[in-house]
Amino acid sequence: MLLENKVCLITGAASLRSIGYATAELFAEHGAKVVVVDIQMDDEVLGQIRNSIHARSASAGTVDGFRCDITLPEECDQLVQKIVDFHGTVDCLVNSAGIVRSQPLLDISPKDLDLMFDVNLKGSFYICQSVLKVFAERRSGTIVNLASLAAQRGGGLVGGAHYAASKGGVLSLTRSIAREFGHLGIRANAICPAMIETPMLDGLSPDRLRDITEAIPLKRTGTTREAAGVCLFLASELSGFVTGATIDVNGGTHIH
Repeated sequence: MLLENKVCLITGAASLRSIGYATAELFAEHGAKVVVVDIQMDDEVLGQIRNSIHARSASAGTVDGFRCDITLPEECDQLVQKIVDFHGTVDCLVNSAGIVRSQPLLDISPKDLDLMFDVNLKGSFYICQSVLKVFAERRSGTIVNLASLAAQRGGGLVGGAHYAASKGGVLSLTRSIAREFGHLGIRANAICPAMIETPMLDGLSPDRLRDITEAIPLKRTGTTREAAGVCLFLASELSGFVTGATIDVNGGTHIH
């Protein structure tokens, strides 16, 4: 039980095929009080998440959920306050909310760019800002932000330049939080997934997917649970002396 009774906020968890959901499932199995958050969250979606988690582990911790548009700072503040009112505190944020678009750079409109940055970068900033107000007062807390291989190599296998730039900002944000808040006992780290079996791969043709997989040293795609396992490590005391780090979860696609 690596997270027993820890209150863990996980954004971007509505889809049962997402890294956010897999993280919620694994955290609950390790005793966390999980709060799943998504702009698409409602009673039906939360019911599906709860049923799926408890079908896998009858002893899983509690699972609650709220709707939140992380592009709006006031909603992020309201969300965190709800969680504090409900659970008494927040111990961990896993920020996996995000969008991806595959467009040539010269085809990216101001509207496209604004949307990408609003969700992936500004949304990450706002939700981190909201939880850090609680963390700073408590002098403890952990943040795990999901970036992307695209942030490291400049463009991704499925995302355009605006996606890569937004995720690059997430890496810089994470390092800035680690540096500024470390003296308070607050840790912040990022993971860079690639070729994980989420809906982001749905747009790839079978031939394209096969070619990409052949180039991966492990010769396969990754599972959402494998990505969630890295989030668990970074959220738990197993990584107590790790902050400001970027952990690759890509099967060796990007070795550097």
